[in-house]
Amino acid sequence: MKYVSTIIVGAGQAGLAMSKHLTDRSIDHVLLERGEVANSWKTERWHSLKLLTPNWQSRLPDYSYSGPDPHGYMNMAEVVSYLQTYAHITCAPIQEQTSVISIERRFGRYVVKTNRGTWASTTLVLANGACNIARIPKFSAAVPSSIRQLSPLDYKAPDQLDEGAVLIVGASATGVQLAKEIQASGRDVTLSVGEHIRMPRSYRGRDIKWWMDAMGILDASYLEVENLARARNLSSLQLAGSDDGAMVDLNSLSEIGVNIAGRLSGMHEGNAQFSGSLANYCSLADLKMNRLLESIDQWVLNGQDSGLFPPAIEFSPTKVSYSAPLSLNLNSGQVKTIIWATGFRPDYSWLRVPVLDRKGNIKHQGGVVEAPGMYVLGLPFLRKRKSTLIDGVGDDAEQLSNHLKLSLDRVAA
Repeated sequence: MKYVSTIIVGAGQAGLAMSKHLTDRSIDHVLLERGEVANSWKTERWHSLKLLTPNWQSRLPDYSYSGPDPHGYMNMAEVVSYLQTYAHITCAPIQEQTSVISIERRFGRYVVKTNRGTWASTTLVLANGACNIARIPKFSAAVPSSIRQLSPLDYKAPDQLDEGAVLIVGASATGVQLAKEIQASGRDVTLSVGEHIRMPRSYRGRDIKWWMDAMGILDASYLEVENLARARNLSSLQLAGSDDGAMVDLNSLSEIGVNIAGRLSGMHEGNAQFSGSLANYCSLADLKMNRLLESIDQWVLNGQDSGLFPPAIEFSPTKVSYSAPLSLNLNSGQVKTIIWATGFRPDYSWLRVPVLDRKGNIKHQGGVVEAPGMYVLGLPFLRKRKSTLIDGVGDDAEQLSNHLKLSLDRVAA
């Protein structure tokens, strides 16, 4: 058994950011990575995906994007290269191809059993990500066996799909991007829409993420949020890493032929059943978007450099067809594939420490887990609104590494 002060599970952006802060504090540690650095970015994303954040916003501790296109969006190969370069220059002590089998707490230490031996540590950081397992509704079991079912973790490109229509369930960032790509491949797409957050790619001459960054929206603390549980479960913004600044919303998808339906509420005798609440969801999404844009307008008006920004833009309301289908016959043979873009959850199946709630979520306060010396990183709104962004994990890691050092000091005292 090998011993270090801290074990970090995962060598993506969160694990690497924590490693950098631990190195700066002279805390010996190891990162256990099931594949290679940035494994999820490399193996569990579709081919055309780009970051939703502009390149200038790719910032890790003492490291930021320095390429020729700060206002572009990294593709997956570039993200992998970015993180691998960071791992190299920070000399992160990574054990690749090392899968965690179990984690237990024994005699004041965490014992981590892997496929390449056993490690023990006083403190433990879970940085294995928030998107390990696709959330798929139980009624998917009632889908006819003739229809292929995929999650975004399985989907790579349209050419892997059977010829025929596609039903995509979920209209957040993933769902709208896949709907656009698959419709463009010549397949008929139906997009099932529930709660979503409509957002323009750019506004008043700046990327929407620029506004959220400059106005401090992304720095909002988990301690300031009225309903933290809801904030941590909000859908991702309807955005795409598009170099042309195109807005990907229900209006633009309808214009290219995507069929828009309401929230998928169940399956009955081979029929997909949609709720009639589409108009309500769209009205709420428009309301939230316009509130943000109005806050941007007010921020500009209150600033001394307001003349630098073009005039405000008014976006047309979401066009909802009142003939949107309430059901779709899956026995007809037309629909060949369903893609469940219904969200993800972390995988803690190997964790043998009682820190999970009844839904399988890890119990923590700002990343400090309800077990001595255990921490978690990379979850939505962990400490700030930007906690899941490459730009956000560094701040979280700094705060938690301070707490971790104090924990180690108390043990040593």
